[in-house]
Amino acid sequence: MIKIRHYLTVYLLLVAFLASGQTALRAQAATTTGPEKGSLVIVGGGSVGDDILLKFIELAGGPEVPIVVIPTAAGQAVYDQDTGVAKAFRRLGAENVIVLHTDDPLEADRPAFTQPIENAGGVWFGGGRQWRLVDAYGGTRSEAAFWKVLQRGGVIGGSSAGATIQGSYLARGDTQNNQVMMGDHEVGFGFIQNIAIDQHVLARNRQFDLLTILEKKPELLGVGLDEGTAIVVQGNSFEVLGRSYVLVYDQSFWSREGRELKQLPAPNQQFYFLRQGDRYDLALRKMIPVEE
Repeated sequence: MIKIRHYLTVYLLLVAFLASGQTALRAQAATTTGPEKGSLVIVGGGSVGDDILLKFIELAGGPEVPIVVIPTAAGQAVYDQDTGVAKAFRRLGAENVIVLHTDDPLEADRPAFTQPIENAGGVWFGGGRQWRLVDAYGGTRSEAAFWKVLQRGGVIGGSSAGATIQGSYLARGDTQNNQVMMGDHEVGFGFIQNIAIDQHVLARNRQFDLLTILEKKPELLGVGLDEGTAIVVQGNSFEVLGRSYVLVYDQSFWSREGRELKQLPAPNQQFYFLRQGDRYDLALRKMIPVEE
């Protein structure tokens, strides 16, 4: 009987060891990558500063290049041409801004609907519920047109829901409740691969919420953005722009001072803050050293 208990204990320890090893391998195997061409402007919601919007206009190709604003995530039936940031883009000098909306994937699949996207240098997704963007545009000609904007060197941007939709894993994608982190919609547009993006993190005390996803999917990089703050993604790196902070969940810790002396939780519970001007390597999952 003692031998049986001994062997059972050894067996259970071996199973636990192998399981932890598989989790570690999963986390190491996945590489987080941005778009090969073009840029992303990903904003954590709230009031979007002119500095961020002007950067978007610049990356779109300048004030004369068409910009498409897609407010579908907000859940209204119709929108006017001043909806969301459209009016702000015009105030800042953008000369050709079109608000485009449907909640019907059949409409989103029609060439007449996608023509403004195919002519645009930039597409901006507004806030609301990110699953509405998936239901309206996922798998349609419109989604293919979003990718073509990047392929020709343009920019995709968005705030709040329009931030989360840009990741491969759709955080808060449940149709019933935005507090459910892993809901009935789990796939975003994937302009960045192997990532989960959250928003409003400090303004709404959401800084621990991404850990729910990363516990189940440790291969993902987690990025949380506070309001009025963006990451500008080009290739496999990003730079922080805006007034608050970006939180990074990469199973490590970084600090401007004394990080070797800090008493920290387990790696899968760690996160750290980046501020304006900080840069991050998505593929290597580490800070890009600041040039003094």
